[in-house]
Amino acid sequence: MKKFDFKNLRIGKVDINDLNDKTLLLNLYITQLLTLIIGIIIVLFQSNSKILSALSFQGGWRVIIWGCLFAVVVLGVDLLISRWVPKEVSDDGGINQMIFGNRALWHIALISFIVSICEEVLFRGAIQHAWGPYWTSILFAAIHVRYLQHWLMTGMVFCISYGLGWIYLHTGSLWTPIIAHFMIDMVMGCILRFSKEEDQGS
Repeated sequence: MKKFDFKNLRIGKVDINDLNDKTLLLNLYITQLLTLIIGIIIVLFQSNSKILSALSFQGGWRVIIWGCLFAVVVLGVDLLISRWVPKEVSDDGGINQMIFGNRALWHIALISFIVSICEEVLFRGAIQHAWGPYWTSILFAAIHVRYLQHWLMTGMVFCISYGLGWIYLHTGSLWTPIIAHFMIDMVMGCILRFSKEEDQGS
């Protein structure tokens, strides 16, 4: 039986230009699946009796309104930042452009939906129960590695995460941050997709 040679295993920085679309999507979906699995495992080992009621769609329109209002505020702030701050400050290395830039509208919606469900189950549903919104947001900002070289974007990711945690606590429904997260990713994905189309047309 052939043994795997761990000595030849190398972990290094991946050049975005070396990634093709299939590899990028595969990495995205595998990462989100692992995120969801870890979140579910943590929830199962916690004495978190509130999680089931948080996952049920209680609150109706209140949940939707809070999620939508938070998303509108975040998108408004992001618009101001993109207008007044140099582009290099908000640069993520081109990852978001690669994910959304050539994607069909239905695929942008699908990616946004999957990411919002998986990340909110882990961070708001599982980790926040143990750590609270502040330390959860520190971790949330830290895993968005592509923003860490820019303090402004890292700060914004932290604030968004803290806000998602706050609206979750305020409404008691995990669907509130899921809706907000979905709307933010969906709108930002559409902006990246259609602004690129406009640039090519001009």
